[in-house]
Amino acid sequence: MPNALVVRGGWEGHRPVEATDLFLPFLAGHGFDVRISESTTVYGDARLMAGIDLIVQCVTMSEIEREALDGLRAAVAAGTGFTGWHGGIADSFRASSDYLQLVGGQFATHPGKEPGARCGDETDNFLPHTVDLTPLGREHPVTAGLEDFELTTEQYWVLHDDLIDVLATTTHPVQPWHPWRRPITSPAIWTRQWGAGRIVVTTPGHSLDVLGHPSVRTVIERGMLWASRTASAS
Repeated sequence: MPNALVVRGGWEGHRPVEATDLFLPFLAGHGFDVRISESTTVYGDARLMAGIDLIVQCVTMSEIEREALDGLRAAVAAGTGFTGWHGGIADSFRASSDYLQLVGGQFATHPGKEPGARCGDETDNFLPHTVDLTPLGREHPVTAGLEDFELTTEQYWVLHDDLIDVLATTTHPVQPWHPWRRPITSPAIWTRQWGAGRIVVTTPGHSLDVLGHPSVRTVIERGMLWASRTASAS
């Protein structure tokens, strides 16, 4: 039986408990024995981590201790899959450069609406946008068969390196109230090989309704199966 570790916490705005709970039946239904931790200190338990096939992380911002970070990196390099969505993986541990290197992309901002249309809550950053599959994404097991899809939610602007394999992108247009002067394309879904481990990052997922979007949920669930050590070893 494969073993999954769900690590959740950090900023409560992303509802880490409710969000991860959405996927527990899926993991159980695919034969995973699931352990849940409310703290990243579990990453520092080398004996436990050696038996974990998949990590699902939902920890926005927060901090991580050196021992835990080293344990996470070692586990992934040894073959443990690592996946998550939105700020729970792409905006975790901002002060830890070694974590950023592991994941390969980091949330920078989510552009907002026209200033006159803002009302002072989170919807100020909810913009209609398209998630566009790349040629690789149209063939990759995580996204194959999906079509480009529309969302109205936070649109992540991501800083990234060239070691990621981009399955989908999203483009930030030029608007008169923004300082940039040409469209910016960010990775929206990507994978990454790290040692023997596979990483899958899905940037949509700000709220439970977005996680329930059929395409978003499909990508996250397929990403769990693809990243798992049991899949990568086959």
